[in-house]
Amino acid sequence: MAADYRTPDRLLPAAAEEPVAPPGPPPKPVLSVPAVPAATHDGLRFWQYMLAGSVAGVVEHTVMFPVDTLKTHMQAGALPCRPALSLGAALRNAVAGEGGALALYRGLPAMALGAGPAHAVYFTVYEFAKSALTDRFGPNNPAAHAASGVLATVASDAVFTPMDTVKQRLQLTSSPYTGVRHCIRTVLRDEGLGAFFVSYRTTVVMNAPYTAVHFATYEAAKRMLGDMAADEESLAVHATAGAAAGALAAAVTTPLDVVKTQLQCQGVCGCERFSSSSIGDVFRTIIKRDGYSGLMRGWKPRMLFHAPAAAICWSTYEASKSFFERFNEERRK
Repeated sequence: MAADYRTPDRLLPAAAEEPVAPPGPPPKPVLSVPAVPAATHDGLRFWQYMLAGSVAGVVEHTVMFPVDTLKTHMQAGALPCRPALSLGAALRNAVAGEGGALALYRGLPAMALGAGPAHAVYFTVYEFAKSALTDRFGPNNPAAHAASGVLATVASDAVFTPMDTVKQRLQLTSSPYTGVRHCIRTVLRDEGLGAFFVSYRTTVVMNAPYTAVHFATYEAAKRMLGDMAADEESLAVHATAGAAAGALAAAVTTPLDVVKTQLQCQGVCGCERFSSSSIGDVFRTIIKRDGYSGLMRGWKPRMLFHAPAAAICWSTYEASKSFFERFNEERRK
């Protein structure tokens, strides 16, 4: 099965065949250190595998960035006298100000700065944790894989959350920040370092059920599509299954995404500031102010983002792997 960009199979060193000892006395030991084969998976070295996933993540978020901007506009806390935005109203609101349609891409550099390193950290932590846990509990242990994924998510979210906060603030209409550097300096000066991590706990809590729903749906959809397709491992099967999984997981975890967005954008452009960063307190505040429907703000653009984003990510990931496979073949000639 092809590996998902968020949960790769374990990178194993190329297996070396055990030499058959010839009859007679044992040979004298040779004072030399045997070469250790490079870790590979599907013909890729470890750094190539990481880079393929990082490129896929950056391309995915870049292509779908305008939809993510609309989601931020819909989810950010509005003043009590201002009604919640619909998808069409969010689009009109986003392009009405300075910059026009280009305003949909405000915050893109912050996303790019965060997505690449976050994916690299995810792969590194995942593989080290998976290697250690499977050595202890045995290969193909679901609990070991799940624990490795949790550790990788906690680490990668710690890298991405600060830049995600900058991105969200830059996406808002009439954002007071002129760019990534200005936003970072202003937030550090006025709110302190903790403001970049105020949504970190919510992000981690959100990604746990997102991952569970995503992979359960992905595997089920892949099996169903594989029964109808000639090649179960074809790019079309992976992309379609990934799109279905991304859409459903996005819908299920929208309430936590609303909490994350409002924590990251609090106090900016009229957004309400919360007295506590507790997930429960923010939930209660949103329900009291907007009703239970307020927890589902932005579910349409969130699904519209994650469905094609998963397909784009799979396509880019497989294309990157193919490039590195050809590159390695040329190097071996």
